[in-house]
Amino acid sequence: MKLFEPLTVGAMTMPNRVMVPAMVTHLCREDGLVNDEVIARYTRYAEGGAGLIVVEAMAIHQVKSGPLLRISEDGYLPGLRELARRVHQSSDAKIVPQIIHFLKVARTGWRQTVDMLSAAEIDQIVEQFGDAVARAREAGFDGAELHSAHAYTLSSFLSRTNPRTDEYGGQTLEGRLRLIGRVMQNVRRKAGADFTVGVRFNGEEFIKNGYTVEDSRLIALRLAELGFSYLSMTAGGKFEDAVHTEGQVLFPYSGYSGDRAMPGDWLPRGLNVRNAAEVKSFLMSRAQRIPLAVAGKLSDPADAERVLQEGSADMVAIARGLLADPDWPNKVKAGQLDRIVECDYCNVCKTMDGTHRAVICALWPKNTLQAPAHNAPGAAPRWTNGGSGLAAALKGVRVVLNWRKASGAEYYDVYRSDEGGGEPKLMDAVKATLWTDDGVLGGKTYRYRVRARDASGRGGPASDPVSIKTPTPDYMEQ
Repeated sequence: MKLFEPLTVGAMTMPNRVMVPAMVTHLCREDGLVNDEVIARYTRYAEGGAGLIVVEAMAIHQVKSGPLLRISEDGYLPGLRELARRVHQSSDAKIVPQIIHFLKVARTGWRQTVDMLSAAEIDQIVEQFGDAVARAREAGFDGAELHSAHAYTLSSFLSRTNPRTDEYGGQTLEGRLRLIGRVMQNVRRKAGADFTVGVRFNGEEFIKNGYTVEDSRLIALRLAELGFSYLSMTAGGKFEDAVHTEGQVLFPYSGYSGDRAMPGDWLPRGLNVRNAAEVKSFLMSRAQRIPLAVAGKLSDPADAERVLQEGSADMVAIARGLLADPDWPNKVKAGQLDRIVECDYCNVCKTMDGTHRAVICALWPKNTLQAPAHNAPGAAPRWTNGGSGLAAALKGVRVVLNWRKASGAEYYDVYRSDEGGGEPKLMDAVKATLWTDDGVLGGKTYRYRVRARDASGRGGPASDPVSIKTPTPDYMEQ
């Protein structure tokens, strides 16, 4: 599989093309120091077989922001060194911190915008990025990634909604690119030309008047020309359409652009691949062979492999899928696809991020902060004494399923097929023994199965199927 071919990125060689993109964990305290729980989260990804681990955003400045890692002063270096050392000790994975600057937000809904920054403040940001990447190198990381996506400072300068009217102004593409250009120039001066430095940026903003792939192709070209080692494409996550909750700071993933940044179960798989393919093709046409990563519901191994085989990207960035199962790379490589704890995109993790709580997966055992071990002892869960008892009933225009609890089950996968045939589709992964399907058409016959799984993804036999026909709606009657 191309997924497990090595890839040279700048001065480092990844053992495979599976990337853990930056995901805020909120496992540190407000002091921003690396602690044992943070180390446990990232060594777990390393042990699971990821090729590149991008550590959650680390702030380059000292501002009040809750439990967020910092790289803004030398006092943070001991913890950062230990994190890098432990990951390197655990596997041959490469590890880079994501470096971030963000503007102020308030619980009233007010937020600072880029036009409020003075020239001196911009100069300070340029210096802070350079100092932070130099610290990343000193701490023993394999590289660093600049966060120029979503709602944060570098991305806000890149946006077509940038309201500045000076040399950094949004009226021209060059004006929007000026800050990231100055930042990279300073990063190279302070961290060295031979240090791997990537950048994450939006392929599309998904806000009114925001930029699309027409601009992101050109942005990608300039980022490559600036000497970045790799590009990592995401989308959305902007303040411009965020929904304010009274008493809470504005969360940039609460509007439609936020849905595109962390797409839920109703959005299609691989939804950013088309933009990535267009950017990759454009770069190749300009003789730029810079490696490109893409994120966005790529946790199906077949989807991830196809992206690489088709040349749409060089790396696949899998966030929530690897949160649900850090052993995803090892299981895919070993052909143990049936053992994967499949993310169902319920976005409980997104909700926890928005409220600054420790980010976990809803499929993990209750009251745990880390994913369960892959080699947990015991047998696969199964039903006894009469089987699952799976039953289906109609409730209006919904199908309601219920079944018996299986011995040793941590959660259940629900599968559905319809009269059109084909393989059963995984609909959801649930902790309860009750599930409602509200996405059925009237006048059709649906067939369901349920499979019990333990915490590590080990599944027992699927239940016997149950079929049910939904009533034909009156508007369809002749």
